[in-house]
Amino acid sequence: MIAQLLLSFREGFEALLLITILVTFLRRVGRGEDVRYAYLGGVFAVLVGFIIAIAVIIFYGGLGESYKQIFEGITAFIAVAVLTYMIIWMAGKDIRREVEMRAMEKYSVGIAIVSFIFVVREAFETVLFLTPFAFQNIIETALGAVIGIAFALLLAYTIFKAGYRMSLRKFFIITGLLLVFIASGLAGYGTHELIEYMESVGIENPLFETAYNLNIPENSLFHHKGVIGSILAVMFGYTTKAEWLRVFIQIGYLVIMIPAIIRYRK
Repeated sequence: MIAQLLLSFREGFEALLLITILVTFLRRVGRGEDVRYAYLGGVFAVLVGFIIAIAVIIFYGGLGESYKQIFEGITAFIAVAVLTYMIIWMAGKDIRREVEMRAMEKYSVGIAIVSFIFVVREAFETVLFLTPFAFQNIIETALGAVIGIAFALLLAYTIFKAGYRMSLRKFFIITGLLLVFIASGLAGYGTHELIEYMESVGIENPLFETAYNLNIPENSLFHHKGVIGSILAVMFGYTTKAEWLRVFIQIGYLVIMIPAIIRYRK
């Protein structure tokens, strides 16, 4: 649930932050009458996000078992790709300046459009990132999403009252490093699902063989389905048994991404 909470918090906070900056800027430049359009665009974007989530659930429920493995694997890698782009993009982005520049170019209904684009992008990414976790445990995913968004609302409101003086760049760099590990775990999970599918149709490869097996029973707290192990699994891609290809992909991702994030921090 921690990874789901963090992802929902990150995406929810980003969406709310964009709206907060937009609303604050409009009020500071004497355009308070346009604030309602910013809220309207955001609300409509959230509704679109719910529709996307329901569509994904319905589509997944109609798939056969083997196709579910393919869908889960591909979805995980799509999430990793988008998450990777977002991490790097946000680490070096001046969010406040971009929002203010767009606000200066848009008026009335245009403000609603800008607001909608800001929020619907985050809503789509949230659904995309949480989908692989929902396949494993939909209750924990839903609970983590609700708690994460609640924290995002609280933090966004605090920033709004404080005049958004927080160091936003530092915040996104720190959470970006945490999300690198989550993305690595998603890549490992997607690899495992695709390997299982390929083995089920008779495809063999030395990289599909087991790299290690900790022989931890499923009823143990430290199994990747146990209380402690599940937290490590979603946060760091921990598993009690992994194929060589999964290990190479997870470690390779970390080796590439961690230095990239650190470079943006300087």
